[in-house]
Amino acid sequence: MRVLGLSAIMKTCFISNVYPQGPDPSLVYRPECHEKDQSEFRNFETGDLFDRVFHTYKLMHTHQTLDFVKQKHQEWASCTHFSRTMMRSVDSLDELVDESDPDVDFPNSFHAFQTAEGIRKEHPDKDWFQLIGLIHDVGKIMALYGEPQWAVVGDTFPVGCRFQNSIVFRNSTFEGNPDGKNPKLNSEFGMYEPQCGLDNVLMSWGHDEYLYQVMKFNQCKIPEEGLYMIRFHSFYPWHSNGDYMHLCNEKDNQMLPWVKEFNKFDLYTKSEDLPDVEALKPYYQGLIDKFCPGLLSW
Repeated sequence: MRVLGLSAIMKTCFISNVYPQGPDPSLVYRPECHEKDQSEFRNFETGDLFDRVFHTYKLMHTHQTLDFVKQKHQEWASCTHFSRTMMRSVDSLDELVDESDPDVDFPNSFHAFQTAEGIRKEHPDKDWFQLIGLIHDVGKIMALYGEPQWAVVGDTFPVGCRFQNSIVFRNSTFEGNPDGKNPKLNSEFGMYEPQCGLDNVLMSWGHDEYLYQVMKFNQCKIPEEGLYMIRFHSFYPWHSNGDYMHLCNEKDNQMLPWVKEFNKFDLYTKSEDLPDVEALKPYYQGLIDKFCPGLLSW
């Protein structure tokens, strides 16, 4: 593992707020608080990594069908592949560079600690929230066990209904997906009922859904707000663009501000100045021992 100097995240400024009824979704980081302006994040139009990113999404949007998602649930949601501790799974992200990410080109393990430390500074009283920051991408370990990255990383979207326009590369990557030509699946509601709730919606398969299934299978003691952050943090068409609200119920609406709050740290704490991981590990091991201890089934 590479251990480098103190992260720029230690110097990043945060807005201090207390959310007795849940976070205020209107609160966002000010651009001057970041090494990069907000507009520089999630640039899917230009940049050194564009070709790699576009290729990953092209494969994803071609092959992520309703049948494919059902198949992956059968393969992975039963958590019968291996047993390991959460910290070992975090460490394993050293081996993974996310091919869908236009912002960074370093291993995901550093992003895990960057996100967790950002949350820790603004929410020092919410240890479960800090843990979510650390583990939110751990489901990407599927890529180390044979899954192609297009079935692991990137933004997620519902399958079984019309692909909405806010999906990344919507107009240039879905032409090969057969669900888009199926009249039962390409209407606004498709196979779903109005306001059926996201619990009843099948999302494109990836690390969000996989880690959510692992948490549920192992009965980890994470609040519902944290489970929503895990399950839907890559669902940008919903939490950042306001799409798919016609499928949401009241529970989803109540959880949305928390997912938005998490997204601030997931997105805007990325920095090339990487954290001293070994110095941070004892603290986060304590959180793991509290919420998801011991050997977990994956």
